[in-house]
Amino acid sequence: MPPDMPATRPGNPCFSSGPCSKRPGWSLSALQDASLGRSHRAAGPKGKLAAVIDRSREILGLPSDYVLGIVPASDTGAVEMALWNLLGARGVDVLAWESFGQGWAKDISDQLKLSDVRYLTADYGSLPDLSRVDGDRDVVFTWNGTTSGVCVPNGDWIPADRKGLTICDATSAAFAMALPWDKLDVVTWSWQKVLGGEGAHGMLALSPRAVERLQNYQPPWPLPKIFRLTKGGKLMADVFRGATINTPSMLCVEDILDALSWAEGQGGLPALIARAQANLAVVAQWVESSDSVTFLAADPASRSATSICLSIAAPWFAALDGSAQKAAVKRLAALLAEQGVAYDIAGYRDAPPGLRLWGGATVESSDMAALLPWIDWGLAVVSEETESKS
Repeated sequence: MPPDMPATRPGNPCFSSGPCSKRPGWSLSALQDASLGRSHRAAGPKGKLAAVIDRSREILGLPSDYVLGIVPASDTGAVEMALWNLLGARGVDVLAWESFGQGWAKDISDQLKLSDVRYLTADYGSLPDLSRVDGDRDVVFTWNGTTSGVCVPNGDWIPADRKGLTICDATSAAFAMALPWDKLDVVTWSWQKVLGGEGAHGMLALSPRAVERLQNYQPPWPLPKIFRLTKGGKLMADVFRGATINTPSMLCVEDILDALSWAEGQGGLPALIARAQANLAVVAQWVESSDSVTFLAADPASRSATSICLSIAAPWFAALDGSAQKAAVKRLAALLAEQGVAYDIAGYRDAPPGLRLWGGATVESSDMAALLPWIDWGLAVVSEETESKS
């Protein structure tokens, strides 16, 4: 007999890890002042692009001597620009404990074909041994493993007197976690994550040390136009003042300006961090009392408050083989979507079978709390269906 459905439904069922939920109260009316049909090089539209940069750096507390620009192709484009422009001057340590870190590692090995590379890896749910990172070498890493729910706990493992550059993919951490800027030389993120903006645009922050590398190091491979950040050995400064390399969507620009206004109205970065932590706390309380669900990240110190990844620990699920587990998770996610209580919460395709709940700042903790009994309900339904087939 199917279990009773919970009485309360989330007001917003969007728990996708990207694109992520829009900010509370968002509607299309927020975009009514978009500079549509205008050149992005005209004074007004370019001013809006510059405002995205200025307001982002203000909220994040970016040091005054760092530069910040809007670049093509979301966070992926920003990371690739950094890798192709900066790597090769020194040996590099690449940290990988989930699919995006693994992706950067593969690009470094298969595309850039660097010879002096150390790969420091860990399985889903864990971190590599951060003490092995060598400050004389460059290091490439994700701050938050979006597909594993594991983040670095702090920047203490990064030497203050390092000679190499730290290149950090922070797309599911920026605006939700405290980033130690003095330890980070290159930081990337996208609009579609914590602020709930739209895709296709990336952000690239560079320290003075990274700018110096750009201006004094010429990589041995050709750089396509869309990756170039220097001209004549000098930084293309206009890119960091709102002059984008290619044509941006002014509709998306208006949307991220709206998201930044919302973030400012909430109280800036401390409030955004608190909202994400509140979502994690709701899930943690539920997991603590559950016999069916655990965190994929076992160590609370490295547990993400944005991409909250869960493993199913119920005996009936553990008895299934890998393909059957994936099918069960797919069925569970589909059930919750059919009920309109949660969309897109199945774990990442390369991760161990489980669930992934986005807990970033645009998600209300009341909605997260309302979702969790529905997961219990869905697990009970899938358990009954599985047992009836055996």
